[in-house]
Amino acid sequence: MFSIIIVSCEKNQKTITPQDQDANLKQSNNCVKIQSGELVNSADVTIETGYDDWGYNYQAHIFNGTYCDAYQDASWCQDYAEDELLMKWNDAWLSNKDCDGDGLLDRHHGYGSYIGSGAWLTNHMSGTYIDGDGNTCNWNYFVKIVAAPDDAYTDAGIWYNADGVEIGPVIWDSFAIIQEVSNDPCTGDHGSQYNSPDHNGLGNW
Repeated sequence: MFSIIIVSCEKNQKTITPQDQDANLKQSNNCVKIQSGELVNSADVTIETGYDDWGYNYQAHIFNGTYCDAYQDASWCQDYAEDELLMKWNDAWLSNKDCDGDGLLDRHHGYGSYIGSGAWLTNHMSGTYIDGDGNTCNWNYFVKIVAAPDDAYTDAGIWYNADGVEIGPVIWDSFAIIQEVSNDPCTGDHGSQYNSPDHNGLGNW
């Protein structure tokens, strides 16, 4: 039930060399903003300020809608169509500008990948279901996800920092789960399910 999703509207990734990184940073003052009307999402739809029809507010780094709205009502997610989802992210995860000139919102700008970029995402989901005994179950789930630091390493599906302290479970290869909170009276879940032994705050990654 507690599926975790990544922000839609993925942009095509490309390898960025150190020279490219320096050039990109120098061009930061020439970034194209959403207000220009020149930026599009992966569906080639012009991005505007405020919420779009699916619940994305790219300017404010927020999605607020249903689970299936996040995937534009994809057929595979219909079992979760009534579940609510609130996502928040930072500029490194998905910027509200285009600074590399490809006409799309930047991801991990100035870095060759998400690793070491400081990107983070939070998902807050909630919904209702009927269990096998006919009980109405109201559940909610919250998770924090961060890009792994550039000196981190993985072992048996867990990210560790350079000193060997556990960061959190690997998700989407480059990311770690640093906190999970789940509440569901029908399953007995109540409160914190996981906190990173490193730290569960979103900064300093």
